[in-house]
Amino acid sequence: MIMEIIYKGDHSYSSDDVEELFLSVEWLSGKYPERLKKALDNSETVITAWADSRLVGLINVLDDGELTAYVHYLCVNPEYQGFGIGGELLKKIKEKYKTYLYILLLAENENLIGYYKKNGFEHKDGRYVLAIQNG
Repeated sequence: MIMEIIYKGDHSYSSDDVEELFLSVEWLSGKYPERLKKALDNSETVITAWADSRLVGLINVLDDGELTAYVHYLCVNPEYQGFGIGGELLKKIKEKYKTYLYILLLAENENLIGYYKKNGFEHKDGRYVLAIQNG
């Protein structure tokens, strides 16, 4: 499959777009498309990947404006994985936040650790993720 992917740094996605993308990767937030769109709209940075008019990838970042940027979501529709879309989204974030001390992210499973390492991130020993999940 050869395709042209267009990357956008705006909020030109709809709740239907994000619902389809997030459900394609089986993420719970996809079941709440209106809330998800609102959350993304309130993020400091959202970069999207489009194949024609279809949203096929997305990354969003929350930052403190100076020192730390947190990659909240990185997802690529499984039909479009393996074509470098996720890597390109990460590259764009690393460029935008290159003056920050930290760019942090949470790997949802161990399989993703190798992927993120391949894209320049390193696992930090002694750091632990704590969470409260409501709902």
